[in-house]
Amino acid sequence: MGYDLHITRKVNWFDASPSITLDDWLEYVANDPEIQHRGFAETPTADGGVLRVEQTGMCVWKEYSPGKNRENAACLWWSGGNIVVKNPDQEIRRKMWLIAQSLEAEVQGEEGEYYGRDGESIVTPAKAILAPKPLMPSDPKRPWWKF
Repeated sequence: MGYDLHITRKVNWFDASPSITLDDWLEYVANDPEIQHRGFAETPTADGGVLRVEQTGMCVWKEYSPGKNRENAACLWWSGGNIVVKNPDQEIRRKMWLIAQSLEAEVQGEEGEYYGRDGESIVTPAKAILAPKPLMPSDPKRPWWKF
């Protein structure tokens, strides 16, 4: 298990829309020489095997500093109208922010927090998950079913 960050155009990353389409993502990747579309990701398992996941839109950030020695890779993949990264460090979060700027999107964590240019959580997000305000103030003298 881990913690996912999302590059999203949505107010909440889990909303239905507006989505980043797979075509939007692949077009971005085609124009970013640091990212390569592989369509799969692999990682060694404890028993010496290899776990391989195949999915269209799965990419690797080739310039990720720990990934240059092939021990670690920064995998980004398209899923549900978002670009997702599992357990990103600050370097990856900064790259995600740059990608988000190109896609007219933002970087949002699973709990609704946003991340900025420096890869740190933004105290006051550009968008916020807020409960809607009631249209009329409640009147304690009137029963709830009377308008």
